[in-house]
Amino acid sequence: MRIVFAGTPAPAVPTLQALLDSHHEVVGVVTRPPARAGRGRSLVPSAVATVAEEAGVPLIEASGFTDTKVLDAVEALNADLGVVVAYGALIPPAVLDMPRFGWVNLHFSDLPRWRGAAPVQWAILSGDERTASSVFQLEEGLDTGPVFSRLPVPIGRETAGELLEIMSELGAAQILEVVDSIAEGSACAIPQDEEDPAKSRARQLTHDDGFIDFTKSAQEVDRIIRAVTPNPGAWTLLPGGVRLKLGPVTPDPQGQAGTGVIRASKKSVEVGCAQGQVSLGRVAPAGKGWMDSAAWARGARLDEGARLGVKED
Repeated sequence: MRIVFAGTPAPAVPTLQALLDSHHEVVGVVTRPPARAGRGRSLVPSAVATVAEEAGVPLIEASGFTDTKVLDAVEALNADLGVVVAYGALIPPAVLDMPRFGWVNLHFSDLPRWRGAAPVQWAILSGDERTASSVFQLEEGLDTGPVFSRLPVPIGRETAGELLEIMSELGAAQILEVVDSIAEGSACAIPQDEEDPAKSRARQLTHDDGFIDFTKSAQEVDRIIRAVTPNPGAWTLLPGGVRLKLGPVTPDPQGQAGTGVIRASKKSVEVGCAQGQVSLGRVAPAGKGWMDSAAWARGARLDEGARLGVKED
């Protein structure tokens, strides 16, 4: 089949590469325009754009589908099927109707649980023990279309970035199977259960969601940090209000340190939580790179009983 692909970040690349390597023909790729990144804030093309250009596939860089030139370019591809993975914008009904078989989407949750922009992050944040990648038929509603395929994925101690990488690799083969079944005429999509009590929304996490004040249990602190790693990132406050970035931690439900209180030794740094404590891994002080927490504590020379996460008036 003739495939038009829409995607932007690195998790979309495995699916695009699988389609490029298949017997189907990728006739065009839609991705968001270059974004500023790095210390120099220079414009950098999306991960999907880089792969498409290397493959010599026609590229449409657009923030959405409001421009008539974008609409005309997509329609001119004369695609049989559209495939979406993390494009970053809604596809309007007029575009959904352009390919002969519509569009399918690889979504990183067990729909209808965690519909929305950050399903992996919310699955970790909520303590889900498992999730699934779902391939479904796109329709006008937000992640509401009938599901062709579900692939269960257990959740262990991964960060959101690590779990998303695992799921994007597994999902590439999954979506290729669905594309093949649509081409063969054997595909079957099952409507989502709108009465499912697990139905939920996964809004995009913000910088504020990454703030750690240690007033939750050690397990909850651990989940929050893993959910926001690598983006938008976890952080806390040192005495005096200076920010400290936090990498993944190791929870100890039996620890006895007071809430936010730091206990540093030559080899480790523990911080008390409402219940239990966590051992810090890597940290990044303001204006500096990542380093081992014990090395940071030796240089920081914190007062005995110093606390993290206290917002001062």
